[in-house]
Amino acid sequence: MYKIRRRFFILGTNILFAILFAIVTIFLLPEGSFFPAFLIALIVFIVFQVITSNISTNQVKLLYRRALETKETGLISEFVKKLRFSYSVDDLMESVEVVLEDKGDCSVLYIDRSTHYVIYNSPDRLTTSEETMRVLSLNYGNAWPNGYYFIDEHFGITSNRQKTRGFFLVHEDMHFYVFCRYTRLFEPIIFPQLYNEFIRFQQRAKTISGLSEIAELSKEWSLLAETQKSFLPQVMPDIPKLDVAAYFRPLVNVSGDYYTVLPMDENKTLVMLGDVSGKGLAAALVMGLVMNVVKIIENKEDLAQIVRSIDEAIKGMKLQDKYTVLFIGIIDTKEMVIRYINASMSDPIVVTQTPSGYKIKPLTSNCSLIGILDLDEVVVAEQKLYKGDLVLMASDGVSEVMNEDGIELGDTDLYL
Repeated sequence: MYKIRRRFFILGTNILFAILFAIVTIFLLPEGSFFPAFLIALIVFIVFQVITSNISTNQVKLLYRRALETKETGLISEFVKKLRFSYSVDDLMESVEVVLEDKGDCSVLYIDRSTHYVIYNSPDRLTTSEETMRVLSLNYGNAWPNGYYFIDEHFGITSNRQKTRGFFLVHEDMHFYVFCRYTRLFEPIIFPQLYNEFIRFQQRAKTISGLSEIAELSKEWSLLAETQKSFLPQVMPDIPKLDVAAYFRPLVNVSGDYYTVLPMDENKTLVMLGDVSGKGLAAALVMGLVMNVVKIIENKEDLAQIVRSIDEAIKGMKLQDKYTVLFIGIIDTKEMVIRYINASMSDPIVVTQTPSGYKIKPLTSNCSLIGILDLDEVVVAEQKLYKGDLVLMASDGVSEVMNEDGIELGDTDLYL
C-alpha cells in the first residue's frame, strides 16, 4: 500500500543520506582546527539535505500517482475524474455505468434517504433485492453522519480491510453505495478524494437544478440573476503588491459575462474574464459551469489544461451554439510577469508609464472560441510587468456602449 511504501522509501532515503554524508565528510574534513571542519561539514549537510529533499519529494509524488493509477485504484480514480465533470444525475449515472459497472463489475445503489427514493440501482440481483433495501434502511437511516464508510458481506460497518465488500458515501440525505468484491485492494488515499468530489457534485447538481427550476417554473429572472451573481466574487481579495477592482453591471437580468480573481500563493494570482454567447438561462448555465471548472481544478498553474477542461465541459453540455470567449492569466508579482491565454476576448491591455508618457501593450488573442470549435495547440503567452502597471480587462459590453447618436464607444477616440 502507498503509506507503507512511502514510509520505507523515506526511511531508506534517510539512511542513504546518513551514509553518504558520513563518507563525504570523512574525505573532505581537513585536519586541524575545529571551525573549518565544522563549516565544511555544515555546507555538505545543507547541500545533501536540499538534494535529498528534492529527490524525496519528487519520488513521493511519483509513488502517490502510481498508487492512484494501479489497476484497482485506477478504476476509482477514473470515476473521480468523470464525477468532476458531472452536473446532473444523468451525468452521474453515465459515469457509474461506464466505469463502475462495465469496467469494474461493481453494483451501485443511490438513495435519497429523506424520501426513501431510489434514484438509481444497478440492474442486478443484489441492488434490486428488497432484502438489501431493508437491511440498508435499518442500518443506515437518514440521520447517518456524513462521511465514507466500508461495509462487509452482511452490510455492516467494518474496519477490517480484508472483510470489506463495498463502501458508501453519505452527504446530507444522499447515500451512494458501491458493492465490490475487491474493495480491499483499493488504496485508502483515494477515498477522501472520492468523497470530496461527491460533495462537489451534489452542490453543482443542486445549483444547476435550482437555476433550471427557477427559469422553467417560476420565471423569476431576477432571482436567477441573483443566483448567477453568487458565482462571482462578492469582494475582491486582499493581495500583497496587487490592487484589484471589478465592476459588473449586466445589460439584462441574466448576463453571460463572468470574472474571478483567485490568489494561488503569496506571489501568484489567477485572473479570468469571459463572456458566454447569448443571454438567458443557457448562458447562465455555461457561465456557472466555467466558474466551477476553474474553481475545482487542482493545478491552476496549467492554463492550457484549464482551457481544455472548460472546452470539454461546455461541449459535454450539448447546448446548441453555446461557447465562450475568455481571458485567463496568472499575475506573478515576484517574477513580474503575466502569463495568459486570450481566447478571442477583446484585447486586455497593460498600461505602462515610461519617461515619454504612458505606453499601451495589448494582450492579443492567441486561442479560438471555446466550447464550439476544435482547439489546436493551446499556447500560453507571457508579458513583462513593471511596478505601477495597470492591467485592464473589459468585456465587449464596454466597447459596444452607444451614445445618443448610435456610435459605439469602441469606435471613438475616447476608447483606448
